[in-house]
Amino acid sequence: MLADAVAASLDHLRPWMPWARFEPEPLESRIQRLRVRRASFDTDQEYACVILTPGEGEVVGGIGLHRSVGEGALELGYWISVRHAGRGYATEAAAALTRAAFEINGVGRMEIRCDPKNERSASIPRKLGYTLDGMLRANVPGVDGRMRDTLVWSLLRAEYPSSPSASADMAAFDAAGRTLP
Repeated sequence: MLADAVAASLDHLRPWMPWARFEPEPLESRIQRLRVRRASFDTDQEYACVILTPGEGEVVGGIGLHRSVGEGALELGYWISVRHAGRGYATEAAAALTRAAFEINGVGRMEIRCDPKNERSASIPRKLGYTLDGMLRANVPGVDGRMRDTLVWSLLRAEYPSSPSASADMAAFDAAGRTLP
């Protein structure tokens, strides 16, 4: 299901997601990458998740928390398949993972980074009460090889309780299926 969602969305994803340039990925390679992601999740290194339709019959996209922005902070990244874009799935999932990061992981800061030209992606931190810290100019290579800018949005622990994410619908479970606080 994941491979199908990515394959159907390549033209939609390639301008924004550097990993999409390596698609289509061979099945065995994808399986190995998913195993590594699962191990990282189980060892509290990074948290990559798939977003599914309510009936879990279709992959909507992917979302994750990454330890790439410093001590006590997590970066939130996401993508949505072209078929499901514009329906609020990314906002809902981002709110739930923001809540999990503050309430379960106990972070002091969350970040969302995106290309300034990706207006849909930039609308999500706005909706969730993140603050635009600024723009890093020509800081990462784009999919075309040219350096591109990055918007950096943040939400601090003190700001979290009054943000829309604090009331997001969320349930989290440990490996044994027990509900996490």
